[in-house]
Amino acid sequence: MQDKRASFSPFRRPQYLAAAAPAGRAKLTHPGKAILAGGIAGGIEICITFPTEYVKTQLQLDEKANPPKYRGIGDCVKQTVQSHGVKGLYRGLSSLLYGSIPKSAVRFGMFEFLSNRAKDENGRLDSTRGMLCGLGAGVMEAVLVVCPMETIKVKFIHDQSSANPQYKGFFHGVREIIRSQGLRGTYQGLTATVLKQGSNQAIRFFVMTSLKNWYKGDDQNKTISPIITGVFGATAGAASVFGNTPLDVIKTRMQGLEAHKYKSTLDCALKIFKYEGLAAFYKGTVPRLGRVCLDVAIVFIIYEEVVKALNVVWKTE
Repeated sequence: MQDKRASFSPFRRPQYLAAAAPAGRAKLTHPGKAILAGGIAGGIEICITFPTEYVKTQLQLDEKANPPKYRGIGDCVKQTVQSHGVKGLYRGLSSLLYGSIPKSAVRFGMFEFLSNRAKDENGRLDSTRGMLCGLGAGVMEAVLVVCPMETIKVKFIHDQSSANPQYKGFFHGVREIIRSQGLRGTYQGLTATVLKQGSNQAIRFFVMTSLKNWYKGDDQNKTISPIITGVFGATAGAASVFGNTPLDVIKTRMQGLEAHKYKSTLDCALKIFKYEGLAAFYKGTVPRLGRVCLDVAIVFIIYEEVVKALNVVWKTE
């Protein structure tokens, strides 16, 4: 008798297109549901956590050579509110909101698309394959969505710190960036963004997959409560922060208004190290840690709950 495992291929026909899964086998998530649920989760999450993203970006753009404008997180918040009011902490939200919905949609859609082909006959995804699927999802979202939207967001935030801000709003800012720099101006720091997003999602989905497999044991259909999902998500987010903050700092510098100072991603990294030291690669870690842990926890909770709701009204098996 032929061993079923021997015939397994990570590129086999997705099981969600086949007959209903037998009892005991984990149900697969249709990529269409993943795209819709991911988009909803991404939009809600960014509205909640954006101020921490704003502070993180300002601290990363604040170079020692200038000299530094901010003494820390509290001082950054204080100066921003004094100069622009509370709404100043939301400068650049529109660009990130427009990007967060398709970003999460692409991320979860691609992850489910890849993972449905990488799971074993019981619907179980091992940690290594989970990491590779996360890597693929991260690279795809970086190229299609994250790089142009992050570039615009960073330029908006950096513009506010200048004496005479030049961007009057999202569409005006995008128009001015493209007019002066071309479409290429929205793709600054692509290499750093691909490295950052790829490693981000590889780490997060590796941790999430590992924790889910540990929690479910031999029962892949075991229900995970939103609280547990949130804890797992926050853990995955923290792991990604400590794992790739240096790449995030480099990406931010490559997308700022002074990106012309750097010849390449490597040149940016070398100059940061030479003039500001190793500690500069971890600028903004604390606000990023708070934001990312909350971000990933919220996204995974909302994503899982929306998928559950969709399973009731949208039958795909």
